[in-house]
Amino acid sequence: MQDQTAPGRPFTGWHMLAIIVAFFAVIIGVNLWMAISAARTWTGLEVENSYVASQEFNEKLKVAHARDAAGWKGGLAYEGGALVFTLNGADGAPVDATTVEVEVHRPIGVEGDRTIILQRRPDGTYGAPIALDPGVWIAAIRASLPDAPDYEHHARLVIGGAIDPGKH
Repeated sequence: MQDQTAPGRPFTGWHMLAIIVAFFAVIIGVNLWMAISAARTWTGLEVENSYVASQEFNEKLKVAHARDAAGWKGGLAYEGGALVFTLNGADGAPVDATTVEVEVHRPIGVEGDRTIILQRRPDGTYGAPIALDPGVWIAAIRASLPDAPDYEHHARLVIGGAIDPGKH
């Protein structure tokens, strides 16, 4: 009977140690890379105090349901280099707001984030010129109304034709 072992150097404990060290080096390296990437792209806090925000949520939800039941309709568009916000009552007439503020930001990152005040236009809409780079933007609109709680509207804008809005 012949010996079936392969000729050459035998597999020793040092070989096994090298394999284990290489395995864990890859795992630790990937984890470090992921942690550094996450820290560099963190956009910050959405709310200062999540407990307080959770307490306010139900009240905001009641107000939103009441406005939906009353037939209020809000909409935001990016037309001709300007943000245009419409807010209409159940009768279709524009709702008169004291101020309309829009905060625009990217879904990821903080580059290009800004807040602008929209001005009332003669047609009852609110607008202001703003240059938005192509891509996806998130807009949070707050309209202050006389003798009523603020109207809040959130919209996702897709600028340019590179991204299919149905997939986001």
